[in-house]
Amino acid sequence: MITVEKALETILAHISALGTERVDIRSSRGRVLSEDIVSSLTIPPLDNSSMDGYAVRAADVAGAAPGHPITLTVTGDLPAGYIATRALGEGQALRIMTGAPLPEGADTVIMRENTQSQGSQVTILQAEKQGTNIRRAGEDIKKGALLFPAGTVVRPAHIGIMASIQRAMVSVYQRPRVAILSTGDELVDIDEALGPGKIISSNSYSLATLVEDAGGTAIMLGIARDTKKALRSRMLEGMHADIILSSGGVSVGDYDFVKDVLQDLGIDMKFWKVLMRPGQPLAFGVIGGKPAFGLPGNPVSAMVSFEQFVRPAMRKMSGHTKLFRPLIEAVAQEDVPGRPDRKFFVRCRLAQKEGQWHAATTGEQGSGILMSMAEASGLMIIPETVERIRAGDRVRVQVLDPELGYSETPRY
Repeated sequence: MITVEKALETILAHISALGTERVDIRSSRGRVLSEDIVSSLTIPPLDNSSMDGYAVRAADVAGAAPGHPITLTVTGDLPAGYIATRALGEGQALRIMTGAPLPEGADTVIMRENTQSQGSQVTILQAEKQGTNIRRAGEDIKKGALLFPAGTVVRPAHIGIMASIQRAMVSVYQRPRVAILSTGDELVDIDEALGPGKIISSNSYSLATLVEDAGGTAIMLGIARDTKKALRSRMLEGMHADIILSSGGVSVGDYDFVKDVLQDLGIDMKFWKVLMRPGQPLAFGVIGGKPAFGLPGNPVSAMVSFEQFVRPAMRKMSGHTKLFRPLIEAVAQEDVPGRPDRKFFVRCRLAQKEGQWHAATTGEQGSGILMSMAEASGLMIIPETVERIRAGDRVRVQVLDPELGYSETPRY
């Protein structure tokens, strides 16, 4: 058996980023850019008004105040999307809308609230400094500027900017295609009759969802019965995927054939067991140049193993450089026994009180108690050398719940 750290190091050493593909920018959210995005345009292209009001020459309104108004002649209206056909002269003003380019000769915009309109004239009630209420050409983006380097994870604002420079398509790293196989004679699918001694193959669904949550595409191979022939047939179906992911059949039982079948198919097995709980029986190897994971069959073990090993591998394949769930420090709310010689991942609920995180277990920690995982917002990590965590001790927690990034009340 090897440590969690050594297992992770071994896995990532055999993982490379996938190829690239061009996608519509609307499909690029959360993907990793595989090309630099350089602007082909200047934005804004021209000086324009940031307010509805009047374009003026600052020199013409200098000293204007409520007790000393200055009246100018209005030469017309300029909505956004149009260009003024003549320059602004001395003593003149042009009614202008937000976003409309400044007419030649104007150097300031007086907001409408500081004016009084009287037919073809406008009274300025408040002077402004030259350049007030003007967006300068190129103040957002300059032509030829590097906007986003390769490796950037695309967010909605990035998509808006790419649209603004007329980039309809963009090159990103491919999503990993993950073939998911559940094994065991005791398993039935969600729409099959639940006979005596049978259980629903929940792993198929939890792992597929985890794959999609990690940015991959799940390929469901179904359930393989506990025979080498059945396992081999289903494994071969998954060979076109980027990752092969099975659950069950990797322990030492009489019908645990996953390891044998993978070896028959030519896998270069890197390790078989990991010093962790839950999730000790875990196989990893490379077959046909592709990573293959044999996860435990117990639902919690499969999910915890996925978080420690498969998610980081998928993120690396997707071009990400930040591969791991965040770690925080929390205060344990109860005593929790450790597991000698094994790293123990304890399902816990996280709560924040007075700026400090607190962690309480979700109850019984058996590897078959899936509700303990459903109620968990984090995994408390108890090192191999720690016999017991005491209430009040500070512990490291791997955060699982993205909702912890949100607040129920606004904080301004």
